[in-house]
Amino acid sequence: MAELRYQKAIGRALEDAMTADPTVILFGEDVAEAGGSFGATKGLREKFGAARVFDTPISEAALAGAAVGAAVSGLKPVLEIMFMDFTTLVMDALVNQAAKARFMFGGRCAVPLVLRTPHGGGLGAGPQHSQCLEAWFAHVPGLKVVCPSDPVSAYGLLRAAIDDPNPVIFVENKSLYASKIDAPDELPAFEVGKARIARPGADVTIVTYGGALRTALAAADALAGEGVEAEIVDLLSLQPWDEATVLASLSRTHRLVVMHEAVEAFGVGAEIAARMADIGFDELDGPIVRVGAPFMPIPFSKPLERAYMPSVENLVAAVRRTLA
Repeated sequence: MAELRYQKAIGRALEDAMTADPTVILFGEDVAEAGGSFGATKGLREKFGAARVFDTPISEAALAGAAVGAAVSGLKPVLEIMFMDFTTLVMDALVNQAAKARFMFGGRCAVPLVLRTPHGGGLGAGPQHSQCLEAWFAHVPGLKVVCPSDPVSAYGLLRAAIDDPNPVIFVENKSLYASKIDAPDELPAFEVGKARIARPGADVTIVTYGGALRTALAAADALAGEGVEAEIVDLLSLQPWDEATVLASLSRTHRLVVMHEAVEAFGVGAEIAARMADIGFDELDGPIVRVGAPFMPIPFSKPLERAYMPSVENLVAAVRRTLA
């Protein structure tokens, strides 16, 4: 076992994928010389050269178009968009081209591209550098969306995303870059579309993903002091999502809370709640409760940002509501 940081896990996954497959290329704003805005790609240009790791102009739409063209031409591009907020500029290439190409060409055209992008608050970066927009992409047929919650899942899911023949949106929570855990030298493989049980429990199921997992684990510790054992499902993959694992957990606990950092309205939690209310209705002994951010832009002010983001207290209150 050795200490592994989330940031280093991203870099290691890219390095291993590029070593194993010469068609993998990496590009974006400041990913080469600067090593990425958060340092995740540091050293990769020195190892693989400027032909495979290169910086680009500040033109997200052009970057996304180039990534689609490279993917359909036989390469495996990994494109970094510096903040998820800037994916507003890549929607045509991703939604109308990458997501539709396999369908439009009768299954004869793969688009093996990965778009890496950080989301989330906690840094006081304000409403144009902190948004969680993953629900947008999860709504688009043809795109896959994953969001790892720790260094091990970051490594495994990025390797799986690069190996996938379909376009994958790889979402990295900014608050996790400095996080670290003890991990084995040989990291486990992950599969797009599979969730995991992050904590077993018998009284309520909490479904979450990404940086919100830490909040859920802290809330579970607080609830344990009240005699409530929460089972936590870490989704890892948002599209497709592992409804079988969520349903199996609900069948054990009979209560469900869905929590994410993104705005609650029309979010990932809404889809999970609706689906479980359908296929899991007979298992429910209480209302399904959602916990998310309020329907407003995230503030710059650190105290207001803390009030805006879903908290341990918010999640504990939601669990108490469904138990009652």
